[in-house]
Amino acid sequence: MAQLGGQGQQVLILPEGTNRFLGRDAQRMNILAGKVLAETVRTTLGPKGMDKMLVDGLGDIVVTNDGATILKEMDIEHPAAKMLVEVAKTQEDEVGDGTTTAVIIAGELLKKAENLLDQDIHPTIVAMGYRQAAEKAQEILNSIAIDSDDKETLQKVAMTAMTGKGTEKAREPLAELVVASVKQVEEDGEIDTDHIKIEKKDGATIDDSQLVNGVIIDKEPVHPGMPKKIENAKIALLNSAIEVKETEVDAEIRITDPAQMQAFIEQEEQMIRDMVDKISDVGANVLFCQKGIDDLAQHYLAKAGIMAVRRIKKSDMEKLARATDATVVTNIEDLTADDLGLAGSVAGKRISGEEMIFVEECKDPKSVTLLIRGSTEHVVDEIQRAMEDAIGVVAATVEDGRVVAGGGAAEISIAKGLKDYADSISGREQLAVSAFAEALEVVPKTLAENAGLDSIDALVDLRAAHEKSAYMGLDVFKGEVTDMYKAGVIEPHRVKKQAIQSAAEAAEMILRIDDVIASTGSGKEPDMDEMAGMGGMPGGMPPMM
Repeated sequence: MAQLGGQGQQVLILPEGTNRFLGRDAQRMNILAGKVLAETVRTTLGPKGMDKMLVDGLGDIVVTNDGATILKEMDIEHPAAKMLVEVAKTQEDEVGDGTTTAVIIAGELLKKAENLLDQDIHPTIVAMGYRQAAEKAQEILNSIAIDSDDKETLQKVAMTAMTGKGTEKAREPLAELVVASVKQVEEDGEIDTDHIKIEKKDGATIDDSQLVNGVIIDKEPVHPGMPKKIENAKIALLNSAIEVKETEVDAEIRITDPAQMQAFIEQEEQMIRDMVDKISDVGANVLFCQKGIDDLAQHYLAKAGIMAVRRIKKSDMEKLARATDATVVTNIEDLTADDLGLAGSVAGKRISGEEMIFVEECKDPKSVTLLIRGSTEHVVDEIQRAMEDAIGVVAATVEDGRVVAGGGAAEISIAKGLKDYADSISGREQLAVSAFAEALEVVPKTLAENAGLDSIDALVDLRAAHEKSAYMGLDVFKGEVTDMYKAGVIEPHRVKKQAIQSAAEAAEMILRIDDVIASTGSGKEPDMDEMAGMGGMPGGMPPMM
């Protein structure tokens, strides 16, 4: 990047091969990237949304309509588009659902902002107006939320999250499993969804999915001579290896006659035997070991009638400890009867041709497992994504105790309130607040489009219905406006709160950028067309993949 000095000489500020876009060029490029990304995921929204098939460089296929998964699997390069991917990621991490909603609202906010910029309204004024609108939107959202976290509400929240995903036909039994699992791991009104383990196996129907009040370990006993099932299990959890330890420094043992060799071998065997005796003496009949178990130790454990499993993941060890109330012991010498966990049954079962250990019938376990079944691998993967979304929304509802109407009802209510609020503001910010209100209407509009309905008629009907009730939304199956609470279409307050907040902040940040300095980093001259958003895609779309 060069500039002319006072005497006509060139002054190099940036390295050769760097591209720079200023003012409206930079804004147009970033806004276009956001709009294209929003359009990409828009068709997946709602119960009648379509799926995307994503194929990576290795030929692996993912079929999904989960916004976060789509954006994660796409190889997105455009810097502004990456910022919207972060919006989806945050939404997924915080709530587990509403990722598509967050991205399309952000895209629509940028689209509306472009119209304002074309009217010579300064980007800072648009950003300030959006900030005011986002704050007011949260107030309106709080006013239309209802306090409810009973079992029936949680069931409806879970079913709403799963509608339109691969779980559609079995959503009622799956919703029951989700609610039961979340309520089981709840502690003092808080839920850590990591304590709900999801194991997936293909080769059966969705209806065969089950909740295990305990932990499923995708392993098998280390020795064929060990018992396959143990009732009233007393479980020892060990995170050190059952084998003779090697010295930490290089050591050399000199043996001068065969008798010494035999004594050395016998001593090693005795050490292993002592370890197994210790486990047996404290009363353990099941052993889960995070590290390895020596072949000789396996033999002695089998003789003692102890079921042992080795190389358990650390996360699974923590789940076993929470489910069985056991203590993970580092040194086998410190193992006592008080460290043992209890389970009604520990059994090896063959699922879809693979051996798995079921630790079941635990007393008030604080870690549980959902075993998801499906006909094929792709079906099971999509069910898992739907279940994770459902777990996230049920957990959010239990923690907050607040829900809002779905089907676009919340967005129309907020848009209506923002339009009234805009009339009370003087200055150009009023136009930005009005644009924000219109942008929120993209959610019911998209729901209608994806269901094959007329989006303009749907919006007009919704606005009219909201003069009477704030809970009126679009029933895409009947193609009419109806009360979403009575229809059982409800979502957690947190999903909408996070989606609107994240989308507004991302749009603000993108609007405030008026200078893009792009360096290749490799000394290679960057393609001007590509950075300007002209290359690779029709219609001047910025390249994302």
